[in-house]
Amino acid sequence: MRKRLFLTIVLAVTLAVNSCAQAAAESRALSDIVNLKNNCYSCSFEGVKHDFILYFPEKAEGAPLVVLLPGYGNTAESFQNSTHFEQTANKEGYAVVYVTGAPNPNDPVSAVGWNSGIGTEGNDDVAFLASLAEALQEQYALDKTRIFAVGFSNGAFMTHRLAMEAGNTFSAFVSVAGLMPEKVWDDRKGKNDISFFQITGEKDDVVPKNSDGSAEYAPAPAIEDVMTYWAMSNGLEKCESEEIGKGSILTKYRSDEKKNQVWTLFIKNGRHSWPNEKWCGIDANSLILAFFETVSD
Repeated sequence: MRKRLFLTIVLAVTLAVNSCAQAAAESRALSDIVNLKNNCYSCSFEGVKHDFILYFPEKAEGAPLVVLLPGYGNTAESFQNSTHFEQTANKEGYAVVYVTGAPNPNDPVSAVGWNSGIGTEGNDDVAFLASLAEALQEQYALDKTRIFAVGFSNGAFMTHRLAMEAGNTFSAFVSVAGLMPEKVWDDRKGKNDISFFQITGEKDDVVPKNSDGSAEYAPAPAIEDVMTYWAMSNGLEKCESEEIGKGSILTKYRSDEKKNQVWTLFIKNGRHSWPNEKWCGIDANSLILAFFETVSD
């Protein structure tokens, strides 16, 4: 029944307050929605095709939504197969959607990915992801105050951009092995009202860090500086650190007056990968959901 309803509804951004704004919103609606098989769909946004996979908890109405963004060259299906995030999330009452990015329209040989702000041009992925999240929330009566984004690598780069530009739609973000692109850093806001969790491998050779000197010659800012920025711009000054797993350090920034929090986790000997419980002693999926629960209280 959900699938039939999903295919018959016009999924549009419903933020318009007058006829001109409404026309503009409708022109940026999702279109060409096709049920490929089971809970797998394809759609278009401004002529750009995307695939996505939906997973619902036993009770979908009022459920929070987690939008998962794979790394460069990876698809919704491959990200689902590697993380199985929905297995833990659905049990905890969360709806989950894995989303495939798209090739760069200016590069005919590029793989699927996200316009995180590293390049000067590309697809309007901020508007697409906000539109998709809002459409799913409206269609399935999900909790509009608890829409979260989780990304890995290039998908994690995108969460930093979403946090800066789409905080009205998403309330909390998780970046696994992600950096903040230089342009996003240069255009950063003075104040924010979001929560952010960064997971970084100590030996990740993609993410610039002060701790190993790799930020000195990188165009993107050091991840330590980025996380200090997220904490301070959200007015979070209390800082607590603890050791978890096999020697990893989890630091939490919070405030007694706000529900927002900023967490940063450095994985001991971790590299550019999704944390594996066997070798680091940390169940990343459960920890991410614990973060969402903390900032939702």
